[in-house]
Amino acid sequence: MSVVQIPLAATASQTLNVVLNQQLVRLDVYQRSTGLYMNVWLNDVQVVAGAICQNLNPVVHAEYLGLGGDFVFVDTQGSSDPAYEGLGGRYVLTFAATS
Repeated sequence: MSVVQIPLAATASQTLNVVLNQQLVRLDVYQRSTGLYMNVWLNDVQVVAGAICQNLNPVVHAEYLGLGGDFVFVDTQGSSDPAYEGLGGRYVLTFAATS
C-alpha cells in the first residue's frame, strides 16, 4: 500500500486536482460551522458529496466507487478533527492506495 500526501492550503474553501492511480481526482475542501467537509470527483463524476473530515477516519468508505484507495486526515500534533486554519501544517491529508 502506498501513501501520498495531498497538498492543501490553510484556506476556508479550496478545489484542487490530483492524479491518483492514473485517474483524475478533484477535491473540494470547505469549512462550515459544523466542521470541515470534502467532495470527491473521479474523472469528472462526483462520487462523494459533503463527507465530514475527521482525524484518522477514512473519507470515502466505499471501495466500489473505483478510487483504489481512501483519503485520511491526520492531526500531526494530537487527535483533533481538522479545521481549515491548520490545513497543510497541523492537519495533513493523505491518500492510501489499496491497488
